[in-house]
Amino acid sequence: MNFRRSHARSSYMEFAKLFSGAKFNLATSGMASFPLPELGVSIDQLEINGSTIYGYEPLNKAIAGRYRVPVECVVAAQGTSMANYLALAAGTDPGDEILVELPTYSLLLDTARYLGLEIKRFRRSPDTFAIDLADLERNLSKRTKLIVICNLHNPSGAFTPEDTLRKIGELARSVGARVLVDEVYLEMLWQREPRSAFHIDPEVFISTNSLTKAYGLSGLRCGWVLTTPESAERMWHINDLHGSTPVHIAELLSIVAFEKLDQIAAKQKRVLAENRQLLREFLESQTQLEYHWPEHGTVVFPRIRKGTGEQFCNRLRQDFDLSVVPGSFFETPDRVRIGVGTPTEDLRSALAQLGKALKI
Repeated sequence: MNFRRSHARSSYMEFAKLFSGAKFNLATSGMASFPLPELGVSIDQLEINGSTIYGYEPLNKAIAGRYRVPVECVVAAQGTSMANYLALAAGTDPGDEILVELPTYSLLLDTARYLGLEIKRFRRSPDTFAIDLADLERNLSKRTKLIVICNLHNPSGAFTPEDTLRKIGELARSVGARVLVDEVYLEMLWQREPRSAFHIDPEVFISTNSLTKAYGLSGLRCGWVLTTPESAERMWHINDLHGSTPVHIAELLSIVAFEKLDQIAAKQKRVLAENRQLLREFLESQTQLEYHWPEHGTVVFPRIRKGTGEQFCNRLRQDFDLSVVPGSFFETPDRVRIGVGTPTEDLRSALAQLGKALKI
């Protein structure tokens, strides 16, 4: 393995932070920010300093209650990205083999490389992005420690049903592996009692999530892992090496958010439903984009019929002040990821710009 930890970086995160912004933005995959005033928080509800033990108990209980799991199975984390890091780090050692879907969210690969893991791949269908179970089984070995997937899939938005997850769990159990499922977009099913992969078999499945993508609460950095108590303890200790004490005000605001999650979800659900309809009507009117329509979520991953996704993205930025995400960040250079979590009027303007670009 030639990776040098001292050179670790994420090209995708650099793009997201430095180059995805534009007047017309279709690069974001989460819902627009939920306004702080609408949380209805008063200053007397907040404190700067709180408990410094392993997790703030009221927040851990809020997460556990929403997912109907024992509180000792919850590990709070700084967003889904840190949750994924903890899950990967706690379940492997350097040199261990993991199986990761193709295509996938590039930060998962960057994190696995940083941890010194041997990465093998299994395919998703190039048309529907459904998981190819036969290819997964072909690449599974007795050395495999983790199988890693996103549900909803990033970048396509494809939903993996529970019967498929069960089959993946059975394959993992056959070689003593576990399955890590990044479920941050699954919240966009807007379930009051969400069903997690962790519920299928807690001894096999580990799930990660946050309040970030579906609810527009990225700034709270409220993420979590659902796992066995033994694995959870390991994650808490690994977290001591990175960000041992979270921001207490964010913990308190996150508890308020959980208390008002139905209200937040209702607003974001309305916006997303209208935005998805606008996007679908737009895509149906185009001939330059070939796409599979996902039934849920904020993203679609169309193929560009002419040229590469990167060339197309560069032209959008330079000539139309419009941003989408090049498919090269997801190992699929002939595609782009379009996100529609922005305010509806902003989306209308951005799609109009995209339409102009596609006519040229």
